[in-house]
Amino acid sequence: MNGGDEVVAAPAGPPQPLEWKFSQVFGERTAGEEVQEVDIISAIEFDKSGDHLATGDRGGRVVLFERTDTKDHRGSRRDLERMDYSISRHPEFRYKTEFQSHEPEFDYLKSLEIEEKINKIKWCQTANGALFLLSTNDKTIKYWKVQEKKVKKISDMNVDPKAMGNGSIASSSSSSSSRSFLANGVSPDGPYNYLSNDFSFPPGGIPSLRLPLVTSHETSLVARCRRVYAHAHDYHINSISNNSDGETFISADDLRINLWNLEISNQSFNIVDVKPANMEDLTEVITSAEFHPTHCNTLAYSSSKGSIRLVDLRQSALCDSHAKLFEEQEAPGSRSFFTEIIASISDIKFGKDGRYILSRDYMTLKLWDINMDSGPVATFQVHEYLRPKLCDLYENDSIFDKFECCLSGDGLRVSTGSYSNLFRVFGCVPGSTEATTLEASKNPMRRQVPTPSRPSRSLGNSITRVVRRGAESTGVDANGNSFDFTTKLLHLAWHPTENSIACAAANSLYMYYA
Repeated sequence: MNGGDEVVAAPAGPPQPLEWKFSQVFGERTAGEEVQEVDIISAIEFDKSGDHLATGDRGGRVVLFERTDTKDHRGSRRDLERMDYSISRHPEFRYKTEFQSHEPEFDYLKSLEIEEKINKIKWCQTANGALFLLSTNDKTIKYWKVQEKKVKKISDMNVDPKAMGNGSIASSSSSSSSRSFLANGVSPDGPYNYLSNDFSFPPGGIPSLRLPLVTSHETSLVARCRRVYAHAHDYHINSISNNSDGETFISADDLRINLWNLEISNQSFNIVDVKPANMEDLTEVITSAEFHPTHCNTLAYSSSKGSIRLVDLRQSALCDSHAKLFEEQEAPGSRSFFTEIIASISDIKFGKDGRYILSRDYMTLKLWDINMDSGPVATFQVHEYLRPKLCDLYENDSIFDKFECCLSGDGLRVSTGSYSNLFRVFGCVPGSTEATTLEASKNPMRRQVPTPSRPSRSLGNSITRVVRRGAESTGVDANGNSFDFTTKLLHLAWHPTENSIACAAANSLYMYYA
């Protein structure tokens, strides 16, 4: 090497596929145990630090878990941000508290039952050691504060019955006036001064009577509803999302998106309205909406036609015209009765830096670059093996299942759920062939289907470099078992700073780490 030569590092290849291990399970079912409908988990969300996890269920309950393995050795927030993802950590959570967020209601004007099922949970900024979160069912959003309260325990008065004489009554509560008289051991107004209906003492006082003492400060977690945001949606709420400004959030139903201030519950601003003048002209509905993680003026929403619209709140008060439109053109001659149904996007998520959007439709996961609206930068096949079965899936309504998706905090991988309580993890770095199938059980790699590694196909001078992976899966798993369409893994969340996934299989919460 010459003195003036620069040392150029060889370009690093895609990261190695992760080996996932079981971490823990909450609410595990015993063999043959019947699952109650109200116990089925319907929402999962980590907070920004990853120290807390919230789940909501169909019974309207919110259950909170807190992390226990980071109390001793974790450094400052800056250390956390510099954390090396390659260090294998065993994250451990424990049950913290639960509360009833929503109750079943009845809309008398529309003769409509409003079920208590929690559709979404979003964490808000913490303050003074208290946790804040938003939860919503189909119609009503609630803002909750969960805080540790000190409970004072007061010892009872120690009364000797003999000293009380006959006919006198002692009470464990005393007023301030009785305290001063008792302290001096005198009776202020002669025999039997009645301070209240249930308190009396003989002349000369009672020498063995002691005043109450505070003996202990026990702490208990108290959940209090701070605000209720109601009567703003005619249709079922499918999304809520916090703004990075810490002051506002959006809620979205099939036809409208409303902007709220956290402090004002009786007023919201309608910022997107796709309702046509004549409902017979309705061709698409809003399916999901999310704020940009750092730009408080930008949000994205997806539609049932498979498109994603990026909206800039600075352009106008009503954002019916989008700043950018992301959609994939369908191949000519590929249209069928099911084309629009399977194109409908069920969930979108921004990456941590806001550069990429991950979307999930029935068949695929797609990764979009917000600077490139010509098409997705990567497509991951999740349900390609179900294409011949679309007719059956339409008959039993499975084709309308709404699967969620998530990205890792470092942006290197994406994940989504499937049937038979399976979920998939894909590497999304160019050149990566990672496509792992995991089962929500204590042995996640049990149903692993080996994916043959093959060189990625070069698309020459094509503008969009589309990567398609995972299409090798068939309708049966590695053991020859057919897939079970009654057990579906719809909800999952990726820890914001580590390779750890929480996912819901019916009423059980499974956690994995790599």
